[in-house]
Amino acid sequence: MKSTALRMSSLFLRTLREDPADADVDSARLLQRAGYIRKAAPGVWTWLPLGLRVLKKVEGIVREEIEGIGAQEVHFPALLPREPYEATHRWEEYGDNIFRLKDRHGADYLLAPTHEEMFTLLVKDLYSSYKDLPVSLYQIQTKYRDEFRPRAGLVRGREFIMKDAYSFTIDEEGLRKAYQDERGAYERIFRRLGVDYVIVHAVSGPMGGSESEEFLAPLAIGEDTFALAPSGKAWNVEALTTPAVQDVDHSSTPAMEARETPDSKTIEALVAQANALYPRSDGAEWTAADTLKNLIIAVKHVEDEEHEKPWREIVAIGLPGDRQVDMKRLEAQFAPAEIEEATEEDLKAHPEFVKGYIGPMALGPQAREKEGIAEPARYLMDAHVARGSAWITGADQEGMHIFNAVYGRDFESDGTVEAVEVRQGDMSPDGSGPLSFQRGVEIGQVFQLGLKYSNALGLKVLDQNGKAVPVWMGCYGIGVSRVLACIAEAHHDERGLAWPAAVAPAQVHLMATGKKAEAFDAAEQLVSELEERGIEVIYDDRPKVSPGVKFKDAELLGVPLVAIAGRDTIANGTIEIRNRDGSDSVQVPAAETAQTLADRIAALR
Repeated sequence: MKSTALRMSSLFLRTLREDPADADVDSARLLQRAGYIRKAAPGVWTWLPLGLRVLKKVEGIVREEIEGIGAQEVHFPALLPREPYEATHRWEEYGDNIFRLKDRHGADYLLAPTHEEMFTLLVKDLYSSYKDLPVSLYQIQTKYRDEFRPRAGLVRGREFIMKDAYSFTIDEEGLRKAYQDERGAYERIFRRLGVDYVIVHAVSGPMGGSESEEFLAPLAIGEDTFALAPSGKAWNVEALTTPAVQDVDHSSTPAMEARETPDSKTIEALVAQANALYPRSDGAEWTAADTLKNLIIAVKHVEDEEHEKPWREIVAIGLPGDRQVDMKRLEAQFAPAEIEEATEEDLKAHPEFVKGYIGPMALGPQAREKEGIAEPARYLMDAHVARGSAWITGADQEGMHIFNAVYGRDFESDGTVEAVEVRQGDMSPDGSGPLSFQRGVEIGQVFQLGLKYSNALGLKVLDQNGKAVPVWMGCYGIGVSRVLACIAEAHHDERGLAWPAAVAPAQVHLMATGKKAEAFDAAEQLVSELEERGIEVIYDDRPKVSPGVKFKDAELLGVPLVAIAGRDTIANGTIEIRNRDGSDSVQVPAAETAQTLADRIAALR
């Protein structure tokens, strides 16, 4: 198929010599300098001609692989009514992360962050029998999320392009097959795009459902931390579970005792006071690891079957004093609820809490056995705390702490929770050895949604026995614009972008240099031959631009192959061909250049 060259004399392009002042990562810096995108507002980007060409190539590969497993494309509006999102409680669950608006009649709408409800309702509207299933639908659509602090260019924006697919099956076995089909398609997509990826176990979060995995591009700019086990398995830290810790023999631990510890509202001050006033009998020093701190949080629950409106619960979390709480991991335990540290008003509502000295005796099972505590806070223990372990912890009195408080002997909890930051050397969930950690950017995620949306929205079909049964659903997303940014982040050098051949805006960057007409004539001839072969070309035909500027622009734009018709080459009837990085440079007879370039392009695929 014949192609048409992009001529830089008329191409809507302006490259920048200086980095944009607010570009915080390499991909944002280079995509703007090379004229692929322009910033319209924080987290909102305009796609320019070259950027749009790359984006469409990424979308094309996604479409090929997703349609290869039988999915069919649809396209929903981005502006959606409130009612479907209320039915699934996500109007409230998304909190401040979605854009809400009213029309002139006062009706509520939102700019869609995802489209689970709309896909579900579409299938409900058109399908009614098991004979209609299975079916998989997908779209590539613009999404909107009101990010508090957009960053990293296209990596975390308020408007972004996403591919979301949904499978609908009559049973759970069909769901598992659709899930594996989609998962396999993702692996093929990312390999074709030249994106390194790691598949990690993940939590479903507001999406709901059971099984979920993320595809992360291992990049230092990533906001996600994932953990690697010696076995090769990987987890998002929010999905990590702590292997069961062995009980501790406490038979020789003395009875717990309340002791004065003045001015010790912090762990550091407590450790210092303990060592100064109550030295250990074994000669060792007390450390933060000997203390148990109790964090009070507020859990903001959404409405459910028992509560007609959102409600707030005060919960206490017990954790080792040498560990920091990880609010994202902790929030994942309470999803779809949100959490925050308790406010002063929350604490005032619980007079049994003595700030800086809160202990287990005012919490959970212990508090429920006491008189005078109207609404005892639920007490959850971090999974690293072993039964039988002894602690220094709050005594619920100003300037007092309890020593030798044994978990399981002196106090109990209402359950365990994953609350603390994981750290290098922690044991992996599969028991294969200590964990190591890397940063990554989420580029895709797959969910086994199960029946959540089917039940909420009444999606049922008649089975083989004529009984109405809910449909099993899966959900599969790829951040298309984010993937493009990750490709740019991974494929560049100090001079500019270096696109993989599969997504480059053109296959060849041809330039005519110097002032001699012969160079431009030879370049024009080559352009015609490449167009006839269907080879995509960016041709720098600008007559009054210096060779230095043309070379800098070629390096910045990042097309894989560069061809140069210049004074020196034309004099001996050749054209120079080189890789974008300047390597593998050869001079080829002008008559053979088109074929040589075609051969090199084929080798890059």
